Amino acid sequence: MATALAQLDTIPVKGRAPKTGYTREEFGPAWADVDRNGCDTRNDILARDLEGETFKPGTKDCVVATGTLADKYTGTTISFVRGNATSSAVQIDHLVALSDAWQKGAQQLSADQRKELANDPLNLMAADGPTNGAKGDKDAATWLPPNKAFRCEYVARQTAVKAKYQLWATPAEHDAIAGILAGCA
Repeated sequence: MATALAQLDTIPVKGRAPKTGYTREEFGPAWADVDRNGCDTRNDILARDLEGETFKPGTKDCVVATGTLADKYTGTTISFVRGNATSSAVQIDHLVALSDAWQKGAQQLSADQRKELANDPLNLMAADGPTNGAKGDKDAATWLPPNKAFRCEYVARQTAVKAKYQLWATPAEHDAIAGILAGCA
């Protein structure tokens, strides 16, 4: 947590820029294979975050078919089963939402840097679908995980992402993150 506090001190604090010009496409194609391992980013993160995962046959262990998620946002366990009616139970969350990043400096990044941000494992995590939907594009000043035990890691990872991509924080967001980190052991 000392690293996160030190990183927080390097993040500029200023107001939110307008959302003008933001589209998801500004961050490149969704779930690109940026690490060129033959698997898209969504499946890379599912394989990283699920336990006991199985893969769709014939995909060279790329397409995750099933698994169990120990969801950090809710503290619950969720079964993942790939399918039109079931895949949304587990979603891949951008810890720093792309819309929020856009309004806090990502609009000044190159197209390649934005694609990297959108597919960076540091900024991605498998999460409970409805909880991820409730989070939307909120920052730490307006949304925190219901599982209080995860809040320190959550804001520390957001801080690391913002520092890595030279994004800024609003005063309210900075104060929320600082307050949480101050209570972390």
